[in-house]
Amino acid sequence: MAALTYCVQFWAPQFKKDEELLERVQWGAMRMMRGLEHLSYDERLRELGLFRLKKRRLRGDLINAYKYLKGGWQEDGARLFSVVPSDRTGGNGQKTKHRKFRPNTRKNFFTLRVTEHWNRLPREVVDSPSLEIFNPRLDKVLCSLL
Repeated sequence: MAALTYCVQFWAPQFKKDEELLERVQWGAMRMMRGLEHLSYDERLRELGLFRLKKRRLRGDLINAYKYLKGGWQEDGARLFSVVPSDRTGGNGQKTKHRKFRPNTRKNFFTLRVTEHWNRLPREVVDSPSLEIFNPRLDKVLCSLL
């Protein structure tokens, strides 16, 4: 199943039918797992500690955004994202500027895909001191999303 999310930030499907096709591939693979036959698809995912593919793609996007904005890729992140620092209490303090383009062709670009979700993350997730701390905090938030 790792193959379904390998480099997902670069090939993320643009159409709902493609997402559904990939989800069916994952569903088929999970049906072959012994001991989980009696569980529904969502129960199997929960049992294995996995998310649906859409949520896993979002997770990968947010992890890469963290790397660009806070981690070892900050130099590249400064070119990709426009950070709007804020001291307001109602946000995460590290909002990225959401750019709008007239043609809708860029809506699936990584920087546009991730901006809205990044801006919605709570401050304690965004301000994580390391990727090792960011990941479990992000997973906790993602369990309640989508």
